[in-house]
Amino acid sequence: MFSLDHLCVYVLITAYDFDDFIWSTATASYQIEGGWRADGKGLSIWDKFAHTPLRVFNDDNGDIACNSYNKVDEDVAILKQLKVTHYRFSISWPRVLPDGTTKHINEAGLNYYHRLVDALLAANIQPHITLYHWDLPQVLQDIGGWENETIIVKFKDYADLIFSRLGNKVKFWITINEPYNIANVGHGYGAAAPGIFRPGTLPYIVGHNLLKAHAEAWHLYNDTYRAKQKGIISITINSDWSEPRNPNKQEDIDAARRVVQFYIGWFAHPVFNGDYSNMMKTIIQERSLAAGLLKSRLPEFTPEEIKRVQGTYDYFGFNHYTTVLAFPVKYGNLQGAGTIADRTWLDSGSSWLKVSPFGFRRILNFIKAEYGNPPIIITENGMSERGPTDLNDIHRSYYYEKYINQVLKGIKPQLNLESYLLDNVDIRGYTAWSLMDNLEWATGFSERFGLFYVNHSDPKLPRVAKTSVTLYSTIINCNGFPDPALGPHECLNTVPEGT
Repeated sequence: MFSLDHLCVYVLITAYDFDDFIWSTATASYQIEGGWRADGKGLSIWDKFAHTPLRVFNDDNGDIACNSYNKVDEDVAILKQLKVTHYRFSISWPRVLPDGTTKHINEAGLNYYHRLVDALLAANIQPHITLYHWDLPQVLQDIGGWENETIIVKFKDYADLIFSRLGNKVKFWITINEPYNIANVGHGYGAAAPGIFRPGTLPYIVGHNLLKAHAEAWHLYNDTYRAKQKGIISITINSDWSEPRNPNKQEDIDAARRVVQFYIGWFAHPVFNGDYSNMMKTIIQERSLAAGLLKSRLPEFTPEEIKRVQGTYDYFGFNHYTTVLAFPVKYGNLQGAGTIADRTWLDSGSSWLKVSPFGFRRILNFIKAEYGNPPIIITENGMSERGPTDLNDIHRSYYYEKYINQVLKGIKPQLNLESYLLDNVDIRGYTAWSLMDNLEWATGFSERFGLFYVNHSDPKLPRVAKTSVTLYSTIINCNGFPDPALGPHECLNTVPEGT
């Protein structure tokens, strides 16, 4: 008997020229690098935020973090142990441009990234670089940061420098990571750097500038560098999936739709379809006018800007962790929807992250249907833990097994299957978050997403494999799950009889 799960795995193996499938893991510069004042690095908004009392749990900060700035060889060694084909990491803008502009280029900071890229390539691991993963130079924040439209040119100049210096060695790029969180969490709720609590209009201004900055960086690469460097570049968008709290109530169904459109749709719709969705524009306009404003809180793109933003992708970079249940509310947010979790879903170390793998397949299908089935690279997916360290992280292994299996079910099959596997979602890669335990933003070191444990009480900050490393490295080695009938490390490479 050949189970459904194993059938899904076989499809993953045969769906593409699978030598090209991306198996990756990821980090972000502020969370792991440390070296916060090393070799001429400038201050970032996260340096300031983390040094402000009561902003980060336990007053943790990224001054040292995992000390990756001085541990290139150790980091590459654990990547080799994991057997990934790619490694997603970000560049610290203030490390290479301390004042945020190209007037002063910090060559020592750039050399760190050269060393890392060269070490990765020597290990046959492809670098996947994020230009902006939240650590804006503080000097740019002092003149308005992402609220100030001049940031668009400054980001383009920064991207130009990185493309020119590293692009001959790097084929995979992300412009901006999770613009939703930058705009809403950093500038609306104030729960992340730069810590501004101005819900309402400001997040939409910031989001507007993020989209235009992304577009300029994409066009720069496309027009100036692509022909020679032959890489691909996109933005990475994050979103939960949303289900109606009561699937038999139309108002809950409508609320779930609004949650998704105000989450993934906020940034995906302009990039993939052109302009904000009609739902967003209508709701925000109506509620803005009802609040006594003279115009919508949501800025408008000019026709020229719509053309400039639309189509600025080579793939859909996608971060996903969990699912929520939606219901209508009259007050509290513009989309008029609240969310909760099902109490039967397993917990994680993060209050917002419940184990709900079914939503992964559903949101991947939503991307296919809503945005024309673009190539998808899953750029983050993972689970946290809290409390005492246990290297036997069976909860994380369970999470990866169940979530990756949902990915497998979505990939286009080549077998003549009339059921189960007809999603045909164009998935090109999967990235586990995170390579190692690191500074988990405002929750400090208390939440740990790492495949590798980092003992922050040991000055040497050793990286120690958790049990989930064995699971994930085996999946990578097999381009899918191993066949239990053959043994825990035996890969399924042929079609069993009778299927």
